[in-house]
Amino acid sequence: MSHSSVITGSFLRRQTRRRTPGCRAQRGVALIEALISILIFAFGVLGLMGLEARAINFSVDAEDRNRAALFASEVASTLWLSGSIAAGASAANITAWNTAINVVNAPQTGLVGGAITVIPVAGTTNAADIKITWTPQAHAADVTETTSQLTTRVILP
Repeated sequence: MSHSSVITGSFLRRQTRRRTPGCRAQRGVALIEALISILIFAFGVLGLMGLEARAINFSVDAEDRNRAALFASEVASTLWLSGSIAAGASAANITAWNTAINVVNAPQTGLVGGAITVIPVAGTTNAADIKITWTPQAHAADVTETTSQLTTRVILP
């Protein structure tokens, strides 16, 4: 309780102001609630930023797979036009494909660390597996990261 003195006439009279019993215990509660809500909001924003980063990585990976599928389609078209696996997968063609796919400085047109191999299927003369390997762009600086690959089988008529 707080006391104050009031002089009335010749007597000193004390006035008491009454506070509610929990008033002192409630001081600063609103500030603590505001700080906790800001903390929860900050964790939510950090979580959304992490989701956005993962979404970008998945988008880049999908773009790389699409580019690899286009290269595999180009190789399959060349094999179809040549009429045989052996003629289409000549050393000159494989060198040209590997030069076109392995574009280190311009990853939007090729695949970082990309390589194409054409492997004839055993027991057949008209089928081959086209295997394309590359280093994902998100891990291009990390040499210990495993490579991604896409394998397509082409069967000539």
